[in-house]
Amino acid sequence: LQAYERRFPTCPLIPMFVASDTVNEYKSEDEAIHVIERRCKLDIDAPRLLKKIAGVDYVYFVQKNSLNRRERTLHIEAYNETFSNRVIINEHCSYTVHPDNEDWTCFEQSASLDIKSFFGFESTVEKIAMKQYTSNIKKGKEIIEYYLKQLEEEGITSVPRWTPPVACKSESSTSHPRRPVSPAINIPESATKEGLNNKEILNSSSSPSEPTAGTPDDKLDADYIKRYLGDLTPMQESCLIRLRQWLQETHKGKIPKDEHILRFLRARDFNIDKAREILCQSLTWRKQHQVDYILDTWNPPQVLQDYYAGGWHHHDKDGRPLYVLRLGQMDTKGLVRALGEEALLRYVLSINEEGLRRCEENTKVFGRPISSWTCLVDLEGLNMRHLWRPGVKALLRIIEVVEANYPETLGRLLILRAPRVFPVLWTLVSPFIDDNTRKKFLIYAGNDYQGPGGLLDYIDKEIIPDFLGGECMCEVPEGGLVPKSLYRTAEELENEDIKLWTETIYQSASVFKGAPHEVLIQIVDASSVITWDFDVCKGDIVFNIFHSKRAPQPPKKDSLGAHSITSPGGNNVQLIDKVWQLGRDYSMVESPLICKEGESVQGSHVTRWPGFYILQWKFHSMPACATTNLPRVDDVLASLQVSSHKCKVMYYTEVIGSEDFRGSMTSLESSHSGFSQLSAATTSSSQSHSSSMISR
Repeated sequence: LQAYERRFPTCPLIPMFVASDTVNEYKSEDEAIHVIERRCKLDIDAPRLLKKIAGVDYVYFVQKNSLNRRERTLHIEAYNETFSNRVIINEHCSYTVHPDNEDWTCFEQSASLDIKSFFGFESTVEKIAMKQYTSNIKKGKEIIEYYLKQLEEEGITSVPRWTPPVACKSESSTSHPRRPVSPAINIPESATKEGLNNKEILNSSSSPSEPTAGTPDDKLDADYIKRYLGDLTPMQESCLIRLRQWLQETHKGKIPKDEHILRFLRARDFNIDKAREILCQSLTWRKQHQVDYILDTWNPPQVLQDYYAGGWHHHDKDGRPLYVLRLGQMDTKGLVRALGEEALLRYVLSINEEGLRRCEENTKVFGRPISSWTCLVDLEGLNMRHLWRPGVKALLRIIEVVEANYPETLGRLLILRAPRVFPVLWTLVSPFIDDNTRKKFLIYAGNDYQGPGGLLDYIDKEIIPDFLGGECMCEVPEGGLVPKSLYRTAEELENEDIKLWTETIYQSASVFKGAPHEVLIQIVDASSVITWDFDVCKGDIVFNIFHSKRAPQPPKKDSLGAHSITSPGGNNVQLIDKVWQLGRDYSMVESPLICKEGESVQGSHVTRWPGFYILQWKFHSMPACATTNLPRVDDVLASLQVSSHKCKVMYYTEVIGSEDFRGSMTSLESSHSGFSQLSAATTSSSQSHSSSMISR
């Protein structure tokens, strides 16, 4: 305990542990019970952009230590104070005396994580939390050893056990029976060198753990290993045979090839138990989604074939298949809107399955084992539009699925012409990428790939693509904008049995002349933040935000009435009563924003008062020419494009509580960057308490 207490109020060995304050402390009269409660300030290792979105630089945890010297127990409890309404983290540790040997200490640790919501980045937060927790477990014992050594250097090698004061000996002996008191002992150095696992009993005389790899009777043919698997140590060969035998005995279904089993073993450093777990999960996943037949049964939609800027292109100098992806030229938002996330994911899976097939072919062609491929990613054209939130979500999910089911398939990743915005995207996706995979990344800015240590070190000059200054014609599609006419609503995608990632995020609505669409948001706490993200799919609209102290009447159900109109392309709801007067019954809290067809609008508003806020999308009538009563030609042509005076929008709104937001409007803007055209022209409308951004 003395070593443990030296971690406070701050610990240089834990960089994330910035400071702590004692908020409550209790000691019993006989000093047997000591309870201390601290508020700890932590600098979590999270992407900077995520911190900006959340609006915090530090998070606070409350830690309660309860020491019972009489029972010889120490209980440590911790829970998060920051974002406790969105994320619930509980951790419990206990030190107790072993029931059979009082010179042994039992250590037990458990933790739980429940993420209710976190600005749409729930999966990212879960990854960060698990990574942080795993890191802390590994670091904990090292820190205790450091402070134990510090105590030894100060001459403190043992601490006397607690004995009750003389005045209360009789009382304590009757009401609190104790184990016999034995003399204090030193902690053997050998005990501190063993790894500490949950529910593990520490004992200085414990025997070393059994080796994970045995030596089975049968062995693989040496020529087969050299030809198809590569160099394997006897231990690695043993692990492969044992895992394959286990699959043959227990797994019902197709047994993967040795090359594929080996990928999972390598991904877990040949730990059979861990490799078996992820391999079984992957085999179940493949069966559920019929991945084995995807190349034979699924034809990519024409939109993907035309606008997905990626394809296979010869091989690198090591014989690995080479995949080229022109990410900077790809309209990620348009692809998600036109196809949905499931179709994109299925296409990426087909690319990986094709990669496995090409690896087998190249193994035969080059006469040596080739189990991975090289990916060349050209980021020319990448900018903030690629950080469109649902698109980033889709990318993160795809990375998760590929990491879980295609481990050790990426031999090398060459990232070329990385622009300034690349670090922002990297901070979002890097927590989802395995550390071993990250080591295979080579990143070049500008034209650095043309110099020493560049592309020529990995790819023959004859096959460098033409768009990178080479002479080889590359048949990879050039990408470009997906026409908005190909966009489909969540309902349309659902009818095709494709689950759209954004179907619970975006809603569609129709706006008619004289019949705006309105959304009601009730605010309880002032200074909450209302955020929005919408696309004007058809026609021109005016966007307004109003505030009212009283709730509007619910819309009528009759589809022909003025308050509720239902159409195949989306709903139309009106909340502001015809008898309401602006300035008396409700007020405008932001200047009207005129949005043209094809624009994407993102913005936010900090509420000044509680009450009811109404977001309104209203039909925009074309004004006549200012100098004459005759309409302009442009106005006439534009009016002809809006059939039946109808507009269409797809929108998403969210409210962030005041206790969870302490940042600036620009942080919210950056997380909602929209995308419409490669040559983006941006205009902004901002007030002291609101912010909007339009992308054309």
